This record gives sequence, C-alpha cells and structure tokens, in this order.
Amino acid sequence: MTLQELRDRVENFLAAHDPATVERLEFLRARYDAGLARVSYPQGHGGLSLPAAWQLEVDALLDRAGAPNNRPESNIIGLGMAAPTILAFGTEEQKRRYLRPLWTGEEIWCQLFSEPGAGSDLAAVATRAVSDGEDWVVNGQKVWTSDAQNARFGILLARSNPDIPKHRGMTFFLCDMTVPGVEVRPLRQLTGEAEFNEVFLTDVRIPDDQRLGDVGQGWAVANGTLNNERVAIGGQAAPREGGMIGTVTGTWRSRPEQRTPELHDRLMRHWVDAEVARLAGTRLRQKLALGQPGPEGSAMKLTFAALNQKLTGLELELLGEEGLHYSDWTMVRPTSVDLCGRDAGYRYLRAKGNSIEGGTSEILRNIIGERVLGLPAEARVDKDIPWKETAK
Repeated sequence: MTLQELRDRVENFLAAHDPATVERLEFLRARYDAGLARVSYPQGHGGLSLPAAWQLEVDALLDRAGAPNNRPESNIIGLGMAAPTILAFGTEEQKRRYLRPLWTGEEIWCQLFSEPGAGSDLAAVATRAVSDGEDWVVNGQKVWTSDAQNARFGILLARSNPDIPKHRGMTFFLCDMTVPGVEVRPLRQLTGEAEFNEVFLTDVRIPDDQRLGDVGQGWAVANGTLNNERVAIGGQAAPREGGMIGTVTGTWRSRPEQRTPELHDRLMRHWVDAEVARLAGTRLRQKLALGQPGPEGSAMKLTFAALNQKLTGLELELLGEEGLHYSDWTMVRPTSVDLCGRDAGYRYLRAKGNSIEGGTSEILRNIIGERVLGLPAEARVDKDIPWKETAK
C-alpha cells in the first residue's frame, strides 16, 4: 500500500463513518477494524503492517474531520505497555480478545510489577503463582500501581518457581482486576492526590490461558514491557516547544520583570535539551514501531525526568512569590495524569516522581552503562543462587 492509497482508505472510511453522526465507541471500533488504529500494527489487530510514521498522516486526516480519539491519556499503561507486550508475546487468541477493547478505551489496564521489597530490583518479586490444574493461584502485594482503581486488567509479574535463580523463576500473567481476592488501596502522594495504589492479591485464580509467554519466561516478557514503558514515559510525541518546555517558555514571555541573564541562559540550555530529546524520541518511536525496543528507552526516560525537574524548578523561580502558592491539596483519584496541568506548585511537586516511576534514575544509569556503553557489569552475588535463599 502506498501513502496515497492509505489517504484514500481514510477518506473512504470517513465517508462510511461520519464522526458527526456515528456514536463515539462505534466509530473507534470501526476504526480499529479498518486497520487505522495504529497502522504499524499487524493486519487484523488494528493495523496494516505499514511504516509507523504514516500514522501521523492518518491522525491528521481524522482530526480535520472531527473524529474522536481513544483518550490515550486515560490508558497510558494499556496503550504504551500492555498492547506492545501482548503483540510481542501473546497468542493470536489473546491478541483478538484484548487488543481491540484496550485500544478503544473500553478496558483500562494497570501494571502489577513493583512490590514493597522489589522496586529497583524487580527480579526480586515475591508474589507467588502456584499452578493448580487449569489455573494459577496468586498471592502477594504490589505497590505504586497507577490506575489500578480504574483498571479492568493488569499485567502481572509473579514468581512461579522459587527454587531456581530469581531471573529464571518468574511468569507473566494478564490479571482480571475484578475477580475475588484483588483489593486496591489508594496511596496519597506529595501532591495530595492518589494516582498510585497498593494492590493485595489473596488466592486470586488466573486461568492458564491468561498467561503471557511460557512458564518461567516472565523476566524476558517484563523486560520487553519495561523498554516500552520508558519510551511511553520519556519519549511521547510532542511538537516543538511542547510539553513542560512550552509551559515554562510561556511563563518567561509573560514575566519580563523576572528575567535575568542567568535565568535566560538556563532557559536556553533547557530549550536545546528539550529539542534534542524530542528529536531523539521521534527516532526511538520509529524503532519501537518496528518491534525493536531497546535500552535506548532508558536514556529517554532518564533525560525526561531530569529535564522535567529542572524546568519546573526554573518555573518557580520565574514566578517569584507566586510560585509558592499551591491551589488544592484535596485527596482525589485522577483518571489521567497531566504533568503540565494545574499550577506551577503542582508541577514542581509532581515532577519529583519522574525519577522514580518507570525505573529509578540510578537503575537506568546502570542499564545505559552496561547495555549501551558496554561498561563492566555491576557485581551481583545473588545471580546464580535459588531465589528462596536470597529471600531469607
């Protein structure tokens, strides 16, 4: 298919599905079935096996026609992490069952990875999955689980074999968040709201057909997820001067009385860094669309966290006394995360979490050093001994 043929396909689709008259969910389902959800995805699964860059053309044509989107800000984990993982490791039956309602936003997803004793060292997960006939019985606790309060499903990493080294004894599951034994509790943050949760799993039964990948392949599947996660957090598409750099430059232009040569120099450096990160993110998303997520995503996420924190700090300085104002510390359960929304005080506090969520900056530096720069690996004394001995 040529690019012009793709444009024609979109125009024909719009002629048959007028956004002004077709109900929103019906339109999104039809768009998925037409292969226009994400054109780089395989045919039959929301795409047409076309170059990822062509999606921009599709989105532009649909936007001009007033077509509804799938509200990606409300399902970041589903679209950015669960979907690529299911595409890479799922069976055809799993792809058919989960991808369409995920993309349309009918089913929200969360990520059940981190635990109180397994954050930076994710391979230390202690949540147990025990085979019981056609099911697995899961017990454990997860933490820092974004959107668990809204989620229909979660991608779950659990320990299926404690008798072998930790990286080889895990299995990956698709967990129904509505079944008995799943309890979600909010965790209130520095900002006052509760995006995150702790999730308790007590004798949760997961059918074996909701296992993703082979038994014991959980670490490999999880690494694929994490590579996609870091791109989803740090490499999101944005126009020039989009995101936080746009917010801060807007503040700069509106506050001429606050300008100093030193602040101007800092702003210009941050602007250049933001533009470099934006262009690097474009290249990385192209690789990702080809099924090649790699450790470069760690560099993008590391850059995003550091830059966001510098920019929000600079914004407070530009605002002077007004930057100390915090409008609302009410406990709320947001349905989406807007890092550039609300006021400067909120942005400053929320940015502190950027260097933790999606992999701490310290761990990302290790990954970059070992897998990108080829530096000697950090010593790991527990790598070749059974997990149950390390957990004592």
